Amino acid sequence: MPTTKKKTQVTATPERRAELLRTAAEVFAAQGYNATTVRKIADAAGMLAGSLYYHFDSKESMLDEILSTFLNELWDGYDAVLAAGHGPRETIEALVTESFREIDRHRAAVAIYQKEARHLADQPRFHYLADSQVKFEKAWLGTLERGVGAGVFRADLDVRLTYRFVRDTVWVAASWYRPGGQHSPDEIARQYLSMVLDGIAVRNP
Repeated sequence: MPTTKKKTQVTATPERRAELLRTAAEVFAAQGYNATTVRKIADAAGMLAGSLYYHFDSKESMLDEILSTFLNELWDGYDAVLAAGHGPRETIEALVTESFREIDRHRAAVAIYQKEARHLADQPRFHYLADSQVKFEKAWLGTLERGVGAGVFRADLDVRLTYRFVRDTVWVAASWYRPGGQHSPDEIARQYLSMVLDGIAVRNP
């Protein structure tokens, strides 16, 4: 009785897998998830589309790994900040700085998250995106409210409006930031915090 040979599953090295995911993230960020095909990712990686299936079973799997890796690393940083016991202003400063560091490390993933998270969160596989958003909002609003209560931030501050402004103006940096540019993530965070917390107008003595 003839035997049928099974296709051998190729396991990528961690370095090659990470390289393929970086390529996929750039394509998703540039073209959008729905418009991106496995063939487009394979072309960008310099390989045949069929070969990519040796490493990932679908473009959905690639996107899942890109976003979950980014969010897990983001929350490792955020949780460390929130557990450090800083005052409200210092916590905001540390959260903003950690955010810009994540943009430096995962710029394409941040861009994908900004564009795609809302509709992806309706899918069971990506429900963690909605959970993360709730946790994200709680962390920022809680810190702002604590600052108002402690007299560190203005009593008339609309904390929800402030949260939305800070959230959107920080993460939109993924659309223009390029790693290795003129300013480091920490320098960008410092300049940003100076504008948000202290303003841009010269204060009269």
